Amino acid sequence: MSGLNLSQLKTEIVRPTLKAIGLWSIAAENLLTGTALVESGGVYLRQLGSGPALGLWQMEPFTHDDCWQNFLNFPAHHSLTDALLAMQSHDDTPVNQLMSNLRYGCAMARVKYLRAPAPLPEATDAAALSAYHKRWYNTENGAADEHTNIPHFLEAIQS
Repeated sequence: MSGLNLSQLKTEIVRPTLKAIGLWSIAAENLLTGTALVESGGVYLRQLGSGPALGLWQMEPFTHDDCWQNFLNFPAHHSLTDALLAMQSHDDTPVNQLMSNLRYGCAMARVKYLRAPAPLPEATDAAALSAYHKRWYNTENGAADEHTNIPHFLEAIQS
């Protein structure tokens, strides 16, 4: 099974989403495009097997809720919170929208990265983007392999 066209995902979902929440940069665009590619192959909306991760960016409900409770609910993030709320539909729960609302899923993945203390890597450094993903998104015990995923981030850069 093939997934979404990566170039279209990047230009029609990732870029406008990041611009809408005020967090666009070429590095962020390549990082979020690559993250969707390595997390779900741009195909799966639910984690394969029995895992809880949801959406193209494979965010777990706990992580989603933690982003809201311990980051977005603070006054310093008021404008970002407003942008995320405006992005949500009103006929589904926010957690379910990680699957059903591509823009919201992308935005929440960017929020997770925003919480990382390290700055984003260079936009065209696939190895650095892959390492950043592993360290700040997938976590130390996660299944991602920063070396194996370098070609996927390169594909995201080139798309």
